[in-house]
Amino acid sequence: MGPDQLAALVDRYAAALVLYARQWCACPEDVVQTAFLKLVRIGTPPDNLLPWLYRVVRNGAIDASRAARRRTRYESAAADNAPKWFSPSYDPTGLDAQAASASLAHLPAETREIIVAHLWGGLTFEQIAEAVGSSAATCYRRYAAGLEVLRQKLGAERPAHAK
Repeated sequence: MGPDQLAALVDRYAAALVLYARQWCACPEDVVQTAFLKLVRIGTPPDNLLPWLYRVVRNGAIDASRAARRRTRYESAAADNAPKWFSPSYDPTGLDAQAASASLAHLPAETREIIVAHLWGGLTFEQIAEAVGSSAATCYRRYAAGLEVLRQKLGAERPAHAK
């Protein structure tokens, strides 16, 4: 893989991968960077590159989270400053980013990761299924159920085409 190909992949997928990794760890940028370094080291990219990246990021983020918990056990510092899921910005839709972050954080981890991967990562349910080791149908059911919970918590209306 050449430097131009790698740069294009980073430009296209890094932000979504960082958001995806943020579910598990406080150092998502490091995890994503490590995933891209692993891609460079293997030489020939895998056939299903995007799900492979998501799986490597997911595993790396979970490992980083475990390491952080071990460190916290031995250190006295508190770790309550988790990074925000959304950057503060003007949102013409009226979405309250803090309420959305809190609602998303209260979803089961499996549901949350599917919603983040699909909405912000742009992955298909087949790609998500490959990344998380599930079926596309199960991923879709969790996604739909999670969106319904979020709609209820945030007081959002169902789109007219979904009624």
